[in-house]
Amino acid sequence: MTSVPSPVKPLLSGRRGPAEMIVLKTFLLVPFVALIAAVPLLWGWGLTWVDVALAAVFYTFGTLGVTVGYHRYFTHGAFKAPRALRIALAISGSMAVQGSVIFWVASHRRHHAFADREGDPHSPWLFGTSPSALLRGFWHAHMGWMFQREVTNADRFAPDLVGDRDLRLVNRFFALWITLSLLLPAALGGLLSWSWWGVVTGFFWAGLVRIAFLHHVSWSVNSVCHLIGERPFASRDKAANFWPLAILSMGESWHNSHHADPTCARHGVLRGQVDVSARVIWVFERLGWATDVRWPRAERLEAKRVR
Repeated sequence: MTSVPSPVKPLLSGRRGPAEMIVLKTFLLVPFVALIAAVPLLWGWGLTWVDVALAAVFYTFGTLGVTVGYHRYFTHGAFKAPRALRIALAISGSMAVQGSVIFWVASHRRHHAFADREGDPHSPWLFGTSPSALLRGFWHAHMGWMFQREVTNADRFAPDLVGDRDLRLVNRFFALWITLSLLLPAALGGLLSWSWWGVVTGFFWAGLVRIAFLHHVSWSVNSVCHLIGERPFASRDKAANFWPLAILSMGESWHNSHHADPTCARHGVLRGQVDVSARVIWVFERLGWATDVRWPRAERLEAKRVR
């Protein structure tokens, strides 16, 4: 008997409703307004070392949740992790306020499946190559795509996460992780300064401004790193390495290297390319928390080199 192939699941799973769009725009735009207001407010309010320290800690925690957790682990399976670390990485990534773990992974896998082609949710090359088209593409890739109503089909692109009970639970409580991401810095700011003013500045600097700054660093990988930079390795798209973002993105801006070998745990594979996320995975491996880590192989890198 000839088997009948399973139908291909659709690219999209539906459209966001009006209420969901209002919530989405609020969490994208309010931190952005706070970031814009930060420069003039810096002179009037002052910025204490408590605010700086809290912002740095929560920035690092959320960014690594995305880079190590959402991206290298959940999306690409660059290593294996026990249940406790899986849950911790999912929560940490959620506190970056870039979307729930299942939404993020489904969108990113779709990006790799259609990189810089029709179907890619955030390519800057979708509207042409003229200056005006690339300007429109830059906005779309950087943040414009998130204001669209279409939702990537998680059943098609992230069935493993959809089928994981722990991750479904973390995903369901995404609003809680957002709330904690904003309120914990405020509470700690108040406790460390022992003042209500510390609550306000902790909420503003280590909450809103930190989230907005983290957003734009991450989104620059989608926009800037598909437009300019070096391309030492062959890939099917226009992903490029952009060194000025390497530290702030924790190694994600070595984007050409990543697209040339997506499942590799290290993106900064060449000499001098700092990759904080890869170092964290290395620490996890030494502690026995990460196994079967897919480190770069010299022969594979050599085969991908652009001559």
